[in-house]
This record gives sequence, C-alpha cells and structure tokens, in this order.
Amino acid sequence: MQSTSSRVVILGTGGTIAGTAASASDQVGYSAAQLGVAQLVAAVPELAGVPLEAEQLAQLDSKDMDHATWRALAQRVARHLERDEVAGVVVTHGTDTLEETAWFLQRVLAPRKPVVLCAAMRPATALSPDGPPNLRDAVRVAREPGARGVLAVLAGQVHGAAEVQKLHAYRIDAFGSGEAGPLACVEESRVRMLRAWPEGDALGLGLVQADPADWPRVEIVTSHAGAGGAIVEALCAQGVDGLVVAASGNGTVHHALESALLAAQRQGVAVLRATRCVFGRVIPVAGQALADAGGLNPVKARVELLLRLLAARLSAGAPCPPRTSRAARRT
Repeated sequence: MQSTSSRVVILGTGGTIAGTAASASDQVGYSAAQLGVAQLVAAVPELAGVPLEAEQLAQLDSKDMDHATWRALAQRVARHLERDEVAGVVVTHGTDTLEETAWFLQRVLAPRKPVVLCAAMRPATALSPDGPPNLRDAVRVAREPGARGVLAVLAGQVHGAAEVQKLHAYRIDAFGSGEAGPLACVEESRVRMLRAWPEGDALGLGLVQADPADWPRVEIVTSHAGAGGAIVEALCAQGVDGLVVAASGNGTVHHALESALLAAQRQGVAVLRATRCVFGRVIPVAGQALADAGGLNPVKARVELLLRLLAARLSAGAPCPPRTSRAARRT
C-alpha cells in the first residue's frame, strides 16, 4: 500500500479482532479485547509506511457496548475528522453490536469523510485470522477519494451503516446488507463501487452531550406466538421512555402485546415497529396506530428512537429527568 499525505486515525475499542485464545485452533473459546490497537496495526505488514495514528479509546467485548463509549467515540471521531490532514477514521470494533454503533455514528455525525468500522470473526491468535485483512481493507477504504459516511468493511465488502447486519453466528463472511447489497468491494487493494456512498444530515454532537446515565431508556420487545403485555406493563412501571417491537412479518403484532403497546403509547411512551425478518421492511398501512421504523431492523430502530427522544428533549430545552417510574411521574 503506497503512502500519501493523507492520514488515517485508527481508534481501538476491543472486540474479537483484539481477542486471544490459548490455542491457535480455538476460534470460539477466546477472550475478546486483549490486544491494543497498536498491536493490531503492527500485525498488518501492508500498513507499513502508511501515515497512521493509533489510539486506544476503549477495550471491551462489543456485547458490552454502552452509551458512554458511544458518546466518547462520536466525540473523538468528530475531532479527528476536523483535521485537514486526516482522510478518514477507522474504528476497530467487535462484531456483536457493530451495526448499532455504525447507525449511532451515522445519525449523529453523518460524516463527509469516511468513518470505517472493521472487525473480525476470529481472534488474533487463530491459525488464519480475518482481522488483519479486514483492517488493511478498512484503511484502504478510509483513504479512498470521495468516500464518505459511516461504513463497515468485512470480508472484502463495504457496507453502509443503514443496511449492514450480522447475519451469521461464526462464519467470517457473517455480515451482509440485505436486499440492498454492499456499497463496494475491496479487490487487490482497489475499491470497486457498486452503489453510492451514504448521504444524510447530521443530528450533531450536541444531541449526545448529556450524561449517558440520563439518556432516555429504550427497550426492545418481541412479538411471538403466545405473546402478552406483562413485559410492557413492567417496563412502563420502571419508567421506560421508548419501546421498539420486533414484529412478525410486515409489522404484525400479537393482539395482547399490541394492546399493551397502545396503552403505553397513550401514557407517553414512544413506540416503533420493526420487522424481525432479515429481509424486507415494514410497508406502512394507512391508519396503523404504531409507527414503523422506516426499514431499520429492531436494534437500529432502538438507536433511532433513542436519538429521536434525545432530539425532542433538546428542542424542548428540557433537562434530563431523574430515573423514576412512569407511574411516579404521573402523580
């Protein structure tokens, strides 16, 4: 990979890409987030001579991703993107919540430079780890002229934040973009475009400046055979601010669960429907009382609803309320 004057900042957050196992043949019984980002860069010979900066922002298994890390990541990414000499930012991340982090960053920043998330399905100690080639490709995409938006680069494919999903539990080609397909492919260090780079307006860092402990609470419930409303009632009693229902088919919800969701909505809880199907989206039907998530899957719909509630709070100039039950708020 040839050097240019454009720099790439690599922010490490942990994940399987930084994981280690006692045996090189063990690809599932490993410990995530063991190696530092500088070690990950050193393991990719093709990056030698490329102008890079490596910074450890967090060190966690992405199943444990939290709002405080999201806020710190958004702030740090934004700061680096403001630098003229920085072409783009790469974030090493775990695979379990990569799609959620991607959508959070896209909605908050909608960057005009590329922010590329990369990850691995195998630990760094595996016989044939997928982390090094994914990191190499991510840096290549971060330096691609004209690239923009929050992207994910895995197994030679470039995905957009809105579509990327983890579709398989352990294969190295675990990620896809559903019916939309990938944005591009990385072939022999060349980026071949398939679709346009992501567009969008940034909600802005001001949206997430509040203490994450005071951010709205948004949870996901699932519609299934025999579903009831008790979990919704319990969450409302705890003071939940928003609910996403992972609905069946084209956004259909079991009648007992739907009744509880409608009651929660009347109490002031924001509710969105997203389909639990991997392919397709909820097609809106006139007169439906529960809004749909606009094609987002349930975990991204939760991020979206969280940000909408933060935006509404900010526009109203309202302070973050203390954590009390919704019943207590009504009294």
